Amino acid sequence: MIRRVLRCHRVGCLKNDAWLHTRAAALNLRRLINLGLTRANGTWALAPATP
Repeated sequence: MIRRVLRCHRVGCLKNDAWLHTRAAALNLRRLINLGLTRANGTWALAPATP
């Protein structure tokens, strides 16, 4: 069996890693905003939970 070694060029890996982290942060922020995250007086706060 021949194993194919996947090479990753350093610059490409760093860009991909940065993009992935940015994308994950954006998705997390969107989720928190949908849950009621707001910014007031320079601080972040979640809306109180309602039953």
